[in-house]
This record gives sequence, structure tokens and C-alpha cells, in this order.
Amino acid sequence: MVNFPLDIFAKVRCTHLRRHFKKVLLLGHVNNTVVAKAFLDLIDEAFRQHRKWREHREELDYHAWARDFKTRLAALLNTWQGQVGHAAGLLLRSLREKAHQWWYFLDHPSIPPDNNLAERSLRLAVTKRKVSGGSLTMSRFEQTADLLSVIQTCRFQGKSAMAFLRDALSAHCCNFLMPSLVPQL
Repeated sequence: MVNFPLDIFAKVRCTHLRRHFKKVLLLGHVNNTVVAKAFLDLIDEAFRQHRKWREHREELDYHAWARDFKTRLAALLNTWQGQVGHAAGLLLRSLREKAHQWWYFLDHPSIPPDNNLAERSLRLAVTKRKVSGGSLTMSRFEQTADLLSVIQTCRFQGKSAMAFLRDALSAHCCNFLMPSLVPQL
């Protein structure tokens, strides 16, 4: 069976970061609770500000807040790096080294701070992989990914996947024009 890392499908975002810091709260090191609460407060602030941006689309205000946020984030990282337990230290190092992934939405507010849509889109593929035991070859994995991509695209466009596949098979067999899932503008 071929195993594929999750990061080829979607970037990890603040929802996962929040979950990680909630786990840090439960760890026994003295400073973990203080650090986790400080970062949870920052993450909650980021969600609030992004929601505010979605509602009002105030670019200048959002980018000014994001600059200040990054400064406070860097100060918090500098303060606590080396002052926490091992697991929390790994998380803080990841925050520093992969800031472009964790905080991508700060520079690109049109990208949400979570990846809920991506995770919902992948749910069908993950369920299929777990039920079937995965793909034994790369070509089978690619075929399955293509099929699941068509199904999810049809779902998001409000089309019947079965009707699309029927039309595609008919077009292939009879040399008709192949149907497309590319939205027409």
C-alpha cells in the first residue's frame, strides 16, 4: 500500500494549531499552561479579525492588524522558546519555521484561516481509503483520486455525478464532445 502524507492535500491551518495548543494545556510542564493560553488567545483573535474582514472587507485595517499580530506573535515565540516542555517546544519551533503555512491568511485574507472546506472535500477519499485498505499502486491511487475529484466537483457545482459520468462515457464511446466540469463564465 502507498501512504501519502496529508500535507500534499492541504496546508495545515489555525484550526489544527488551536487543537495542538489545547493538547499542550494538558501537558505537565510548568509553563505549558501559560504558553498554551497565550497562543489560544492569539488564535482566537486571528479568527475574530478574519471574520471581521470577511464581513467588511477593510483591507487597510486588516493588514495593519496583521502586521501588529505578527510582531506580537514573534515576541511571544521569542519569550517562550526554550521555556516549555519538549512537545510544546516542538510546536513553537514549527510555528517559527513554518510560519508561512500556519499564518498564510494574514497576508492573503481571501484564504480562510481554517481548511474546513478542504477537509470536507477529502472526507470521501479518506473514507474510501480506510474502507478499501488503500491503493496498492500509484496508478490506481491516481485513478481513484481522479474519480473522487469528479464526484466532489459535481457535488460542489450541484450536478449529478452519475449524469456527468454517463455523459462522459457516451461521449467517449460515440466520439461526441466531452462534457466539462470547468465553470463557464
